[in-house]
Amino acid sequence: MPIIDETGYKSPYFLSNAHLGTIVPNLLRFTFGVNYQRERIFTADGDFLDIDWSFGGNKRLVILSHGLESSSRATYIVGMVKHFNRHGYDTLAWNFRSCSGEVNLTVPFYHPGQTDDYQLVVDAAIARGYQEIYLAGFSLGGAITLRYLGELGEKVRPEIKRAVVFSVPTDLSASAHHLSEGNQAMYGRAFLFKYRRKMNLKAKKMPEHYDMTAWDHIQTMIDFDEAFNVPWHHHRNAEEFYAATTPRDLLTDIGIPTLIVNAMNDPFLPPACYPWDAASSRDHLFLEVPELGGHVGFMTLSWKGITWSEGRAQAFFEG
Repeated sequence: MPIIDETGYKSPYFLSNAHLGTIVPNLLRFTFGVNYQRERIFTADGDFLDIDWSFGGNKRLVILSHGLESSSRATYIVGMVKHFNRHGYDTLAWNFRSCSGEVNLTVPFYHPGQTDDYQLVVDAAIARGYQEIYLAGFSLGGAITLRYLGELGEKVRPEIKRAVVFSVPTDLSASAHHLSEGNQAMYGRAFLFKYRRKMNLKAKKMPEHYDMTAWDHIQTMIDFDEAFNVPWHHHRNAEEFYAATTPRDLLTDIGIPTLIVNAMNDPFLPPACYPWDAASSRDHLFLEVPELGGHVGFMTLSWKGITWSEGRAQAFFEG
């Protein structure tokens, strides 16, 4: 039932193209005025996570999860932090392993099924006494958020009230294949460039675990997963890796009100990433599909200087 047909997003006329709607918001928007307080927390396997707090003495907290090869410094994360700070929320923006400016200590980086890391972040929030916690995620961060909630189901902590995610590859296999084909393959190549730069740094620290000659055969994100994520996480092939980490099959297990916002023209998302059936079958899983918006775009020409996604997240959190 919760398919939201009447979306409130209206794209500026010059951003009707999917690629412009994705790229321009990240080029034209500048966000300032957020002073993070960084905390480092440690994982059971000997690694660390850097989490960035923005305190304002509020009782409510929003936990923010960034996208693939991004960080807490991403424009869309900082914009959310500023918006929620203004409206009576503290925020916690966490960095996936190796995304905080310092490479991580274990051999693998991060992956969308790494919900044990998400739990550590939630535990850090609860330890500070927050009784009202909301979750927001973008792209891969949205996928991790959905999988985390789906794995917990009705056992999610009572402090966690609602979640909203934007531009989410709910079907990781379909998305990986999509980013390996056509015009959208340029985004896959951009991610590979960032991966390779980071892996060069890690190879200097642990050369015995990084065969950089494998890059001679890597052309797509699927190639990268086959060469690295599959052996790192002990799977037989990329499809098994995707099946083990995708949120797709857990969406109907989510136990709190959750909104998925995927623009119809998102160049990252094939049709399989719009979970119409799951949303139709659950009373508290909402799907909103604006016609435009690109990938993590949703830019407006508002004099308030916010994106539509910031106002939409607040509106959903507040009921």
